[in-house]
Amino acid sequence: MNRGNYSKKEDNGFDEKLLDLRRVTRVMAGGKRFSFRATVVIGNRQGKVGVGVAKGKDVAQSIQKAKRVAEKSLITVSVIKGTIPHEVRAKYCASEILLKPGREGHGLVAGGPVRVVCDLAGIKNLSAKILGRTPNKLTNARATLEALKKIKIMAKKEEPVKEMDPVVKEKVSVESEEQPINE
Repeated sequence: MNRGNYSKKEDNGFDEKLLDLRRVTRVMAGGKRFSFRATVVIGNRQGKVGVGVAKGKDVAQSIQKAKRVAEKSLITVSVIKGTIPHEVRAKYCASEILLKPGREGHGLVAGGPVRVVCDLAGIKNLSAKILGRTPNKLTNARATLEALKKIKIMAKKEEPVKEMDPVVKEKVSVESEEQPINE
């Protein structure tokens, strides 16, 4: 489901999507200087995702620079059974995002940059809403990253049971025999 966005699989295991490409102008003495600003989202669909923004003299250069920036800003997302563990809300500049976990088979119900970021993070079932009024794709993508950073895993990891020291084990068993049982 490409929807016309520039997307390809890199050789290092990350998928990438061009989220936004803009021509920017800088006015100098003697005329205007044009460059391009690319916003790229990369992810391995297994919990790692990042957003990068960079400028370059041409489109290809700006995309390459943005990919390098995105690789440096990777975050790890806790995805449990294809969804997030709990509801989360985040704000970045003028953008505000609400993410809710979805049931199995519900799908990714999100729009624009939120959908791209969550898809490349490997989240398959999620409901999202952009609450802010800004149409800026970059701030919406960064707000989504902020929301994904806030996710905490509720369940504790079980530690393997260690064998008790024989001296301590004997002392504990002796103490338990000495105490009377109240009936």
